Amino acid sequence: MTAPAPTSRSRWIQEWDPEDEAFWNATGEKVARRNLIFSVLSEHIGFSIWTMWSVLVLFMGPEYGLTPADKFLLTSMVTLVGAVVRVPYTFAVALFGGRNWTIVSAALLLVPTVAAFVVMKPGTSFTTFLLVGLLAGIGGGNFASSMTNINAFFPLKKKGWALGLNAGGGNIGVPVIQLVALAIIGASGGPRVLLGIYIPLILLAAVLAAVFMDNLATVKNDTGAAIDAAKDAHTWIMSFLYVGTFGSFIGYAFAFGQVLQVQFGRTPLQAAYLTFIGPLLGSLVRPVGGWLADRYGGARITLWNYVGMAAATALLVVAGMQKALPLFVVFFVVLFALSGLGNGSTYKMIPGIFQAKALAKGLTGEEAVAYGRRLSGASMGLIGAVGALGGVGINLAFRQSFLSYGSGTGAFVAFLVFYGLCFAVTWAVYLRRPAAQGHPAAATGTRAQLSHAEV
Repeated sequence: MTAPAPTSRSRWIQEWDPEDEAFWNATGEKVARRNLIFSVLSEHIGFSIWTMWSVLVLFMGPEYGLTPADKFLLTSMVTLVGAVVRVPYTFAVALFGGRNWTIVSAALLLVPTVAAFVVMKPGTSFTTFLLVGLLAGIGGGNFASSMTNINAFFPLKKKGWALGLNAGGGNIGVPVIQLVALAIIGASGGPRVLLGIYIPLILLAAVLAAVFMDNLATVKNDTGAAIDAAKDAHTWIMSFLYVGTFGSFIGYAFAFGQVLQVQFGRTPLQAAYLTFIGPLLGSLVRPVGGWLADRYGGARITLWNYVGMAAATALLVVAGMQKALPLFVVFFVVLFALSGLGNGSTYKMIPGIFQAKALAKGLTGEEAVAYGRRLSGASMGLIGAVGALGGVGINLAFRQSFLSYGSGTGAFVAFLVFYGLCFAVTWAVYLRRPAAQGHPAAATGTRAQLSHAEV
């Protein structure tokens, strides 16, 4: 099959079959990579706008009249909105087209950016900051629509790498805005300078998406897919696991600078020097997690990744109790990197699981591929939304821990227990031998139909 070139007027591709190797090698890969590049750009800026309040709160000294508890509540609510909007953003791709929705979602980022530019000054009420902060949550939705779109462009054997690269490039928006803030703080600039920098970048992302991206007509609007995905137990199991990986990444990204200020007494500049390191490494390593999952199996990489996250968290508890700032920063950065690695491996598991279910139903060939793509695309929005809720929990846990104990130690103990639960669920559902009657993997055919390298 040869894909017709999208017309300059509509940018709609009518036929798309990435599993056909001849088509993929001739034209498919080139088109898919082009869409991936500009999807990453839009998602990258979306992440920056979503997490900009993790940076803005560092600028907000005593003259703003906000307590540490106020700031943790503010960032928690921004994270919450970013999680919730991921669900409708997922299905917007099928309704409007991947290219079309990327243009719209990029342009919408102007709303929270301009609003923050207007209100960012001492004397503004906490309620106003909270309402404007909630607008920034729409930046979190860009991830869901971007992942759903890119999932449709690539063949199953390339999804781990492609989805990892797409998400990692987006995640890097977190450390980038923190680095820009560091430069601005170091130059004695204010938060409005930071916001002013991003306004033209948002416009650029929307224009480039309009010029270079495509819509896939094969991605039909299918509300039934959402219902079927919501009914499937694996959607919620993977949501739970994604809370542990991406929920940790985004939660720590919002909270790291505040923890350094409140628990270790760092100034805004001192905190900004450190906060970008963890999100940067976590973003860069995400494609590696996808690549490792392609090679060795997503479940296996995810399982041992949780072991590493638990170990790093335990060491963080010790470093925090000893008030050893250098060790605390090192272990926190390691935890960030592991959360990024796990992001890549867990997302690789999703298409593999639903492809396995297709095989278990007796489907073959293009019918099996279409079934797996349909449910994995729909489930990604739900999984991404629930996973991002982990960031809300992390910020609320830090808020309560500082209110109750004056440090983040209580929160880290809770996170350690949760990573242990994630380890147990990964092993029990996706790696334990499904010989026992009633085992979930046996019931779905996941372990029977796919090797570790595919799940």
